[in-house]
Amino acid sequence: MNKRIGIIGSGTSGLQLTYSLKNDFDVTMLHYEEPGEILRGRIQSTQVHFRPTLDREHRFHMPETDAAPSIKSIHFSMGQQKLFVGRLTGTAASIDQRMAYSQAMNDLEQRGVRFRKARIIPEELKTLAESYDLLIDATGKSGPLAPFPVEVELTPFHTPQRKCIVGYFTGVAPVEPEGISITVLPGTGEMFEIPALTEQGPVTILFIEAVPQGKLDAFIGVRTSQDFVERMKSILQDNFPEIYGRIDPDRFSLVDESAYLQTAITPVIRQPYLMLNDTLVLGCGDSVILADPITGQGCNTASYCAEQLYETLMAHKESAWDEQIGIDYWRRIGPYVKAVTEWTNAMTGPLPEHVAQILMKAATDQQVADQVAHWFEVPTKAHEAFFR
Repeated sequence: MNKRIGIIGSGTSGLQLTYSLKNDFDVTMLHYEEPGEILRGRIQSTQVHFRPTLDREHRFHMPETDAAPSIKSIHFSMGQQKLFVGRLTGTAASIDQRMAYSQAMNDLEQRGVRFRKARIIPEELKTLAESYDLLIDATGKSGPLAPFPVEVELTPFHTPQRKCIVGYFTGVAPVEPEGISITVLPGTGEMFEIPALTEQGPVTILFIEAVPQGKLDAFIGVRTSQDFVERMKSILQDNFPEIYGRIDPDRFSLVDESAYLQTAITPVIRQPYLMLNDTLVLGCGDSVILADPITGQGCNTASYCAEQLYETLMAHKESAWDEQIGIDYWRRIGPYVKAVTEWTNAMTGPLPEHVAQILMKAATDQQVADQVAHWFEVPTKAHEAFFR
């Protein structure tokens, strides 16, 4: 008899795990929103799936991303000075998570995966665990449900380091060559410009990482989509004139009324395993590895950890699932999580002098520019550069 796995959450890690595990185990996905509710709801985040993540999705036969705009480069500016355009080693893609998640859930249901709609609360977890050989907490930023202990050495912050302001816009001409644009305003924050695909068609994601109480932290009190658009236009005009110059004033608007978000994240890393009575509970994705989105690694780290969790379970398919499985899983992902976390945390502060020198060298050396772009595809390379 196949082991029973309950996966709580229908985000990046929960969906990839369901695709990867469904043929070898008795999998149930527990979720609290139907696909249609997700599709019509508020945007949940930004997302760029770099090549390694797309390769993992292809490995597990997840829905393809061919219709998304091709992201092949990283544009980097410091203040008003354009420094370089680094080439990615493989094409990346960004698809509105509302569309991607709802499509994947519908596809999994057609493939015979069992779904259970329920909003699980922590007090119900022990009872729920009795029905499974393994519970996976993939509840994302709203989690975790399980009391996973905090990894103190990887959790130096106790307050958000940035305010996150996101909108999915039409009426913005893309940078050339089309790719991700990063503009750093030292001491103030960052602007990320990402070409993406939504159900309504291509858009440009404008994503501000604002230092709290700085001049980009200017969306307090914004309550309507129209107010959000007007405030964004004002911020672009005053602080990002290059982007403002590519706006068509008659077409600049949110792609839909729910396509904007304001949030703030306090980064926290948790040990992703524990036992509830006799049932193993593992964490995957943002529920246990929650980082500031400044390096664009959230969904990519979730995908990496989901693959490593799959490999762990397959390696122990015939053995008892106890705490040792969790220790093995944490041992597999620990070095990667440490590298991503320390790089991401460093990016929220002043850049080390030697890193600033790398960026300036990239302005005149295409090979170095490409190496910097590669950091986002393989964050362990970024960690090596920052902490050499």
